[in-house]
Amino acid sequence: MPLTKAEISRLRSLQDKKHRESLGFFVVEGEKVVGELLAAHFPFTEIFATAEWVSSVGKVNSPRPKTIEVSSTEMARISHFPTPSHVLAVGRISRASLDPLTLNHGLTLALDGIQDPGNVGTLLRIADWFAFDRVVLSPDCADLFSQKVINASMGSFARVKTFTSPLADALATTTVPILGCDLQGEDVHTLKPLRDAVVVLGSEGRGLSAAVKKLVTYYVTIPSYGDKCGRLGGGAESLNAAVAAAIVCDNLRRVAGK
Repeated sequence: MPLTKAEISRLRSLQDKKHRESLGFFVVEGEKVVGELLAAHFPFTEIFATAEWVSSVGKVNSPRPKTIEVSSTEMARISHFPTPSHVLAVGRISRASLDPLTLNHGLTLALDGIQDPGNVGTLLRIADWFAFDRVVLSPDCADLFSQKVINASMGSFARVKTFTSPLADALATTTVPILGCDLQGEDVHTLKPLRDAVVVLGSEGRGLSAAVKKLVTYYVTIPSYGDKCGRLGGGAESLNAAVAAAIVCDNLRRVAGK
């Protein structure tokens, strides 16, 4: 049965955050990202796909949600991309409540105003790679349920525990060390073993917010060698937020011995 105008309008509206929030659903589009999330057993509510995609995954031995086969013309009408893919999946927005006391156990990556969706998605992937227990996002971070964030996470969106919460409130009762990433911090390579800690990362343009800065136990930085090698013009001004987080997380895991 062809899609109704109301269904097409609903699916297209989900590209905007305000409609995602009001309806309680989000969409992801593309064979790769939908395949990654299905492999991670993400509970989509429905999938819209062309016959080509349906036949290509027909022999996959894994449960799939309700799949609605659509024509290429219909896919073009519901697609969020200039060049439509063969599959678009709908998921329900679900946000778990954060108990601040849980931050005292294990490793937490906290994002303070990271507004670039590509960085937020990559940071989820980093937390997944280094087996962090959770990621906490401040409310002014990029929308966790945007297509760009989910794409950049490469499936980690479905595997990492995520929470959205005012960071200063969440960190106020934290008893474990809070490591702030800052250019003026101590060399990250001098980190002592920490099995329980919070690593907090600010936006590239603004850094950590004033309220969060007051709660940081100590700052760490990644030493630059570019300005010490006699090269004309010196070194780079800073590192990408996700790159910096990966280096800090790697050192934290290395010194902890796990």
